[in-house]
Amino acid sequence: MARECELSGVKPIIGHSVSHSNIKTKRRFLPNLVNVTLRSEALNQAFSMRIAAKTLRTVDKLGGLDGYLAKAKDEKLSPKALKIKRDIQKRAEEGAEA
Repeated sequence: MARECELSGVKPIIGHSVSHSNIKTKRRFLPNLVNVTLRSEALNQAFSMRIAAKTLRTVDKLGGLDGYLAKAKDEKLSPKALKIKRDIQKRAEEGAEA
């Protein structure tokens, strides 16, 4: 399983461990990924995802999964999240026509 957030696209970054004597050795900074189940109000369905903890805070701030996906850029989303976003947009268009 890739260490990448399904919603924000956060990946591991590379840096240095710096010792007291200022010797630098390569290391990886991994994102804080958590397994969560997010509910879409528009689709009335729950989705299990592996997202970063900071992304989870943003999802809460923007009013849930639907609000986050409405503002998210398509390039950052995983294929699973992109499909959910398209389904929500279709449901919104159907509701506007009726």
